[in-house]
Amino acid sequence: MKTWLKKGLWLAMGIGMLVLIFMVQREQRATEVDKPNIIIHVKGEHAFLTKDELHTRLKRKGFFYAGQKHEELDVSAIENYIRKMSEVKDVKVFTRIGNEWTIEISVRKPIARIFNKYNESFYLDEDGVIMKVSNLHTARVAVVTGYIPDRLNSINVNKIINNDSLKSIRKLDDVYRISSYVCNDPVMQSLIGQIHLKKNGDFLLIPLVGDQKIIFGSAHSDEEVREKFKKLEIFYKEAVPYEGWNKYDEISLKYENQIVGKKVDGYTEEINN
Repeated sequence: MKTWLKKGLWLAMGIGMLVLIFMVQREQRATEVDKPNIIIHVKGEHAFLTKDELHTRLKRKGFFYAGQKHEELDVSAIENYIRKMSEVKDVKVFTRIGNEWTIEISVRKPIARIFNKYNESFYLDEDGVIMKVSNLHTARVAVVTGYIPDRLNSINVNKIINNDSLKSIRKLDDVYRISSYVCNDPVMQSLIGQIHLKKNGDFLLIPLVGDQKIIFGSAHSDEEVREKFKKLEIFYKEAVPYEGWNKYDEISLKYENQIVGKKVDGYTEEINN
């Protein structure tokens, strides 16, 4: 076969493919899209966003509607809108050939509910990110109260940790260290119900069982928090079975290498660590 004929055949095939692609794209743009296929990945038991809620929000914003053509679907705008939701950790929106399109979301996992000194309430997630409170969902996590200066519109924990000037005036990083330990330790998760920040800067833990108060003190590092909780675990394993839940009115973890217990009768003693 002559060279010019081969070139002509390849050219014809290329033009044919371009025409076919153009026709498929034109037909795709004119296709009416279905409701989105929504996939929500939830870590743990707290789903702060459901498929029906997301569907309702998108419709209310006018992102999709009955009879909507594929070319009228603004995937980037939808993705940006969803990403700004405080309960969303990650999102991907993509279309397929035909009338199908998918929204895939990873939802944040809350580890603490905070009530600050301004009477605002918000959640803190496992990555130290602030989440808004939902009117439809409540997470069963530790409650944090007291003299907390951080607000709903405050910066997230990672920015505080990496800024020496902010660490001295913010408390969200300390709250995160304590809450994260409680959330991830099955023993402490079953024991601690509330974390309270006193005006003097000391954290106070209030257990679910018993009437004692646990003076935790500061929480400036992961190591400090870990060591204090290990001391508390020793107290519950070694002292409580012999002394009983109600013998101690107050337990202090503030002091290095020791636990100080204040009994109901007012007597204070050092509990060996």
